[in-house]
Amino acid sequence: MIATLRGTITAVGTDYLVVETGGIGWRVMVPSSVVQEAGGVGQPITLFTHLVVRENELSLYGCSSPEMLEFFRLLLEVSGVGPRLALAILSALSPDAVRQAVLREQPELLTRVPGVGRKTARRIVFQLKEKLAAEGVPAAGPPLRESDAEVIAALTALGYSVVEAQTALQSLPDEEMPLEERIRQALAYFAAQGRG
Repeated sequence: MIATLRGTITAVGTDYLVVETGGIGWRVMVPSSVVQEAGGVGQPITLFTHLVVRENELSLYGCSSPEMLEFFRLLLEVSGVGPRLALAILSALSPDAVRQAVLREQPELLTRVPGVGRKTARRIVFQLKEKLAAEGVPAAGPPLRESDAEVIAALTALGYSVVEAQTALQSLPDEEMPLEERIRQALAYFAAQGRG
């Protein structure tokens, strides 16, 4: 089993890196956050990896930390979640965001990930809730209100990731305001961050 890979990036794709080590270029499927943090061709990188062996294919999946890899493997334990879908989940949501969605029993947040339907999202929540609760990870804060979910839906429809939408949501004042105003303020937050 290939546990870690340390080398130089020789190619970058939307969902993979080619890492050269010892004269061999390894194509490693990675979450988009790892691609963004990689720094480009010629940069050194260390990846924590998981090898998937199928009848006619060997695929290497990589994460930037042992914790992210552990979460990737945890997602693989959910029936119906394969490595590509687990990668898509970790590309759209941070491990902490997935944890909170599971512990708060909010599968609707998981359905914002391309490829995750309602049944799969409910299965992820159902099958991981006990395991994550056993880790002693508290659900941070109260569950999202319906209006919060609507703001996240609007922002993701505009092309922002769920993580970005949740960050913008946290920047909003706690006071009650119309949905349109909350979305406007979230967009102003992105503009102030240079992400508008």
